[in-house]
Amino acid sequence: QVQLVESGGGLVQAGGSLRLSCAASGRTFSSYAIGWFRQAPGKEREFVAAISWSGGNTYYADSVKGRFTISRDNAKNTVYLQMNSLKPEDTAVYYCAAALNPTTGWLDKEYDYWGQGTQVTVSS
Repeated sequence: QVQLVESGGGLVQAGGSLRLSCAASGRTFSSYAIGWFRQAPGKEREFVAAISWSGGNTYYADSVKGRFTISRDNAKNTVYLQMNSLKPEDTAVYYCAAALNPTTGWLDKEYDYWGQGTQVTVSS
């Protein structure tokens, strides 16, 4: 069992930065790939970024590539999402999720555990 808690969301102006954190409980956290997803009002949840259990592999949606960076610190049971050059279209609730051995990493159905989400609002 893995429990996930997101933090770091907030209101920021376009062009600004935020760093989201995903803190996990459970001794097996380092065995899980972690993904970030987001859902804007009236839209479906979409993949943002993912990182393998070791941190050696990372994946990004095209819409955030070059602006967002995912990283993890297994000693702290935490995954981070550094978001730079934020745009109004990045406004959404951001969720982190954990998966054992995902095939792709970008399909939400591969993830077994989800956090409650943190709101990110980017003003123009």
